[in-house]
Amino acid sequence: MSGSDAHHGELGAFLKARRRELSPAQVGLPDSAGRRRVKGLRREEVALLASISPDYYTRLEQGRRQASEPVLDTLARVLRLDDGERAYMFELSGRDAARPRRRTTQKVHPQLRRLLDDLATTPAVVLGRRTDILAWNPMAAALFTDFARIPVEKRNFVRLVFREPAIRALYPDWDWVAQTSLAQLRMEAARDPNDPRLAKLVGELSLQDPDFRRWWGAHRVAVQGTGTKVLHHPVVGELTLDWSFLTCADDPDQQLITLTAEPGTPSHDRLRILASWAARSAGDPVADH
Repeated sequence: MSGSDAHHGELGAFLKARRRELSPAQVGLPDSAGRRRVKGLRREEVALLASISPDYYTRLEQGRRQASEPVLDTLARVLRLDDGERAYMFELSGRDAARPRRRTTQKVHPQLRRLLDDLATTPAVVLGRRTDILAWNPMAAALFTDFARIPVEKRNFVRLVFREPAIRALYPDWDWVAQTSLAQLRMEAARDPNDPRLAKLVGELSLQDPDFRRWWGAHRVAVQGTGTKVLHHPVVGELTLDWSFLTCADDPDQQLITLTAEPGTPSHDRLRILASWAARSAGDPVADH
């Protein structure tokens, strides 16, 4: 399948998933009496709201037609897409498909490596394409798991969230964390739908985990940003941490993720305790891959 075909097929599946989540009442349409044969909005109803022909929209959903930017903007409004979903839809429109994708092996950027080394009491990791874990500091290993013991080919954040018991046990709201990480991976798939390593990752997790399989089929997307996570750590107890992304200017496919606690809070004190525990326990230098 060509990159263009893959994009168009995913676009159709995404549009279908989104319209099935809307009821006629939500978009101001009368709901006809009786049982509807399809869940959510019909294709004809989406076409009506977008002021396009039903045939045009059907072709678009079937991957047989490329939409113009004005049509995509209108569909984003009709389907109530948020900013991340709208960006994802535009990625899938095929407008960037002609740009070649580099799939060279990623190595952590020296600048991000230095930042990791300087963050003595702050857990931090560097993520690459597909949420591959490129590097981490001792605090990240103390908080999450010993990444060095995980084979390089399996050192992927989404994989670990779904398949690593120690990481899964950290999150009392694991469902939300897992779905958010998966939604970010879905955005990666839009940028490079023919990435064989990403396809392998999705295929393996779909077979191994029914939650991943169900949530991947929902076509949820999310962009990276900031937020707060609550973790239950086996050594220091409950931690409320703010996380943020720093994108490398020289390689936008690498992001430094840090987790910090507000000064004066119990979580801030517990991070210091965790740093002391990690310093006593560490026998290896900071990992660098």
